[in-house]
Amino acid sequence: MQQQISVITLGIASLARSRAFYSRGFGWTPVFENDEIAFYQMNGFMLGTWVNPGLDGDMQRRSEQVPSAYCLAHNVADKADVEPAMQQLLEAGGTLLRKADAPPHGGFRGYVADPDGHAWEIAWNPAWAIDERGLVTFGV
Repeated sequence: MQQQISVITLGIASLARSRAFYSRGFGWTPVFENDEIAFYQMNGFMLGTWVNPGLDGDMQRRSEQVPSAYCLAHNVADKADVEPAMQQLLEAGGTLLRKADAPPHGGFRGYVADPDGHAWEIAWNPAWAIDERGLVTFGV
């Protein structure tokens, strides 16, 4: 099987609230949306936000079932970009989970939750290159 991700879809409570967060916080514009779902073109995959219970129904999963903790990440090119990016997300309706600091393994990161509680790590990792297209490459 090819090693790739096509779509990550997040269950949300309100399309308008979610769209405002991703548009104002990250500056992203949906490439498609209807009354239930919005898709954002990412670097080689799509990020979807789908109003529940639509997503849960599509998966035939009860809404009260939740997965283990997970986090999405948005890496930035410079350490100095972490805190301004986090502040922009907070001003767009996000919730601070952890102030930016340096983890023991290196780099600089903090955590913000979107209005539906999905955790986003905003990180700078000196060992990860980000090219002009925004693609991240693991390298040491």
